[in-house]
Parts: sequence; structure tokens; C-alpha cells
Amino acid sequence: MESIQPLPARIVAKAKQLKIEIITLNFSGGSDEGCLNVDVDSSQDTVAPSDFLREIEDWAWEAYSYSGTGDGSDYGDDITYNLKDGTASCQDWWMQRSEGQTQSMPLEVDNAAE
Repeated sequence: MESIQPLPARIVAKAKQLKIEIITLNFSGGSDEGCLNVDVDSSQDTVAPSDFLREIEDWAWEAYSYSGTGDGSDYGDDITYNLKDGTASCQDWWMQRSEGQTQSMPLEVDNAAE
């Protein structure tokens, strides 16, 4: 992730009205397309309305233009806006291919399959 984009004032105002303290954007990719999951935490265990989550998601796609393209290995960026503390952070992650033990055996040919 190049840089953390500032949240629009309208999203901050709605979040504070809903008592939401943390907004997290979980971007992931690795093959042909990017994915985004929006997560919010509130001080009062309130559930954010789906239209508000969609508003955050629409803004995030526009602000970050996350393509998700890669070599097939999973990767992502988790961007957290902490409205209570007044901070923003980004954590990137990736999965690496890990090869196990190789097993060899004599090649068998099935002549009956012809």
C-alpha cells in the first residue's frame, strides 16, 4: 500500500453518530481480482447499517484502486482507522508457497485403459 488515504468527513461524522470507534478495510488479492471486507467496531456493540458499510466500501475502492492481481499467492493490506485514538495504520500480509517432502515411486502404466 502506497499511503493511507484520509477518511472523508461525512464518513467520520456518521461513524461518530453510530458510536463506531474503529473502521478497518481488509483488502486481499493474489489472482485476478481484489476483494474488500469492511469491518467496524463500536463502543456500544451497535451494528452498523449495511448502507453505511456500502458507503465506506464504495469510497475505499475509489480511494485505493486495489487491483488484486498477482502470481496466485494470497496477499493483502489491512487499513485501520481508529477514530477514538485519532490514528490510522496499515499492515500488509502475504502467504508463501511452502513445499513439503517429495515422494518418488516407480511409474506404473495401465495397459487396460486403452
